[in-house]
Formats: sequence, structure tokens, C-alpha cells
Amino acid sequence: MAIPQLSTEQLEAARSAATEARRARAELKEQVKNGTISFTEALNKAVDDDTLSRIKVIDLLRALPRVGVTRATEIMENLQIAPNRRIRGLGRHQVDRLTELFT
Repeated sequence: MAIPQLSTEQLEAARSAATEARRARAELKEQVKNGTISFTEALNKAVDDDTLSRIKVIDLLRALPRVGVTRATEIMENLQIAPNRRIRGLGRHQVDRLTELFT
């Protein structure tokens, strides 16, 4: 299948949409980092939003204060969540275990 040729306007619209999505995801992680919202609130917010649900779980964990690469990896392994899993790909039980861990 050939890649469709997009017009200049379509390319610019796609770029601006991608930039806006990245900003929204970065803003959510920054709110978690600053303590403006809790991890559980961020998780619930991301589950309902198509753009935010594309954040990797490990990146959201690493946004928490005092959680680095090692601790985030340990949490993921203990909860049996794949390292490349995004929030939209979490199962009901995984969401429940994450919520239970951080409440």
C-alpha cells in the first residue's frame, strides 16, 4: 500500500494536532510531578481521554516524586504489567491494582 500524498494544509494540520497531543500528555505528567493531581486521578483522567490514554504507564509512574527508573520497573514487574504498555492497554485488574497501590 502506497503512502498517501498529503497537501501542505493537511501536513500542517497533522503537525499541529500531534504537537497539541504531546503538550497535553506532557502537561498531565507535569501535574503528577508537581503534586497538583494524584496518580490515581491522572490514571482515571487518562482512561477517559483518547489522547492521554497513549501515555506509557512507566512514564506516568516515573512522573511521581521519588520514583525513578528502577522503582517504576519494579512496580511494573510486581503488578505484571509489560514495560511497553500504554494506559489504554491496561486491563481492569491492572488498573485496580495500580489504584490500590497509590491510594
